[in-house]
Amino acid sequence: MNALFYVSVLIGGMLFGAGLTLATMVQPEVVLAFLRFDDWGLMLVLGSAVMITFAVYQLAPRLMKKPLFADKFGKHALFGTRQTLVGAAIFGIGWGLSGVCPGPAIAGLGTGNWPLLYTLAGLFVGAWLQGWWASRRGE
Repeated sequence: MNALFYVSVLIGGMLFGAGLTLATMVQPEVVLAFLRFDDWGLMLVLGSAVMITFAVYQLAPRLMKKPLFADKFGKHALFGTRQTLVGAAIFGIGWGLSGVCPGPAIAGLGTGNWPLLYTLAGLFVGAWLQGWWASRRGE
């Protein structure tokens, strides 16, 4: 990978973190209020992000001959697997219990919200356990 790749990843991460912070997604109490349907502000954030991402993913392959940092645009399966559905359910349970999504948890550390370290510790332990379990099953 060249330096331009790392610079673009850094800038993208900075924009992502700033957006999460401005949208107050780094505050678990705001996310929990959204999940309880008490505060619909994050629905605007979510809807805007999905619409913009959808448009970019549809337009980029039509407007560019190839991606900036790959040889060709990738294709993904149309349907999720059982493993994907189980993982999504577990993710949803963790999100509901903690009020924190992984990206906002990391960005929240930048705002000084240090209790998010507990959530991130749990996230890493859960990811490690899943990897350990998958390796034992030969996946």
